Amino acid sequence: MKLKTELTGRVIFKGDPGYEAARKNWDPHTDRYPKVFVFAKKTKDVSNAIKWARENKVPIRPRSGRHSLEVNLSQVNGGIVIDVSDLNTVKLDKKKGTVVVGTGNRVGRIANMLARQGFIAPFGDSPTVGIGGITLGGGIGPLQRSIGLISDNLLEVEMVDANGKVIRASKSRNPDLFWASRGGGGGNFGVYTKYKFKVHRAPAKATVFRITWPWNQFEKVFKAWQNWAPSVNFKLGSELSIGPKKGGNVSMEGLFLGSKTEALRLLKPITSVGTPTNSIIRLVPYPEAVKFLLPPDPVLTQRYSNQFSSGFAKCPFPDKAMKPMREFLENVEGEDAGFFFLNWGGAVSRKSPKSTAFYWRKAKFYVEWNSSWTKASEAAKNIAIVRTTRKKLQPFIVGSYINVPDQGIKNSGPVYYGANYARLRRVKAKYDPKNVFNNPQSIIPAKNAKVK
Repeated sequence: MKLKTELTGRVIFKGDPGYEAARKNWDPHTDRYPKVFVFAKKTKDVSNAIKWARENKVPIRPRSGRHSLEVNLSQVNGGIVIDVSDLNTVKLDKKKGTVVVGTGNRVGRIANMLARQGFIAPFGDSPTVGIGGITLGGGIGPLQRSIGLISDNLLEVEMVDANGKVIRASKSRNPDLFWASRGGGGGNFGVYTKYKFKVHRAPAKATVFRITWPWNQFEKVFKAWQNWAPSVNFKLGSELSIGPKKGGNVSMEGLFLGSKTEALRLLKPITSVGTPTNSIIRLVPYPEAVKFLLPPDPVLTQRYSNQFSSGFAKCPFPDKAMKPMREFLENVEGEDAGFFFLNWGGAVSRKSPKSTAFYWRKAKFYVEWNSSWTKASEAAKNIAIVRTTRKKLQPFIVGSYINVPDQGIKNSGPVYYGANYARLRRVKAKYDPKNVFNNPQSIIPAKNAKVK
């Protein structure tokens, strides 16, 4: 008789001490009541957890950074959460220009550690996001124009499949899985445990900037930004945020991998717009630039619940797109609510849309928006306004970013993955034919799939 698999690692069942702490995520809206948490100490613990889940017919949710932005993605009622946050080794090979990181590392830890060693590691807008989730979904951020998406710098992955077997994938080994792992999203093919990236030499210094305007100048600033940001020097990454009318402002921050003199010249078309209330443009050692852009973002002290949505602009927003933007900003509240834009182009757009699973490479800029609330009674209203705004902005955007999921999107596969969805379904059918790894918007295995 076959022996039943036992859970290994740090195992916390519902009712055990530590269960409530294990349940807490960055966004309280996503908290659920799983049957058990397994905090893996090594790859074997992940393998045992998957086998146990299948024997006990329990749904599986992998989790690394606790930053999931939608419900039932990194936790599920009655399921098993395979938490990989303790798999956090970092091995830098300076000669080869590579780093091997455990999937439990947070982005800020890697970026700061490598910066001190003289290397650039790409990052997004939060230091506490797990490297696992951000990489698998593509990995956008202010350095993408100079060195590409986080996933564009990926060389190899280690993953545990639905049978508990360890698989490695690279350009030469399981290349179909490697292709899918660069933008195909987490929770689709298996539980990833390790990533190998190429790293880039950092400049000794970089110029960081943060400029703030009054909220009522948002249209003027945004129009200038969207015409300037996509075509400015590729060494300049710029993030524009527009907060709610109630208590918010307009701010732009980012970095330029070059001198302050040149940065001032490049920023002139935007700094000369409106009446900035605050302006920081500073040349700093590269490790300080990383700290400037990744200020502390504690995972478990988030007061607000959020609903996000996202898309990509193929051309600048016309005047008629301003109306839904303004309506949204006049109706949402909370310090983190509002619109967020990131400039595109450069290295991210030089790769073809089909070269990796991340499809949306030819955009002018990326846009996301979110509402936030503290009382459960306000959830439905706030979720509705985000999804209504998506409908109103639909004529001006394409696609959506899998790492900023919105379960209001129906038939979401082609929206997240564009023309790559059919191929992703074939890869899914090969590596997870029984759809063991599934969630509300996961990739559906293709029937009668032939993987090419």
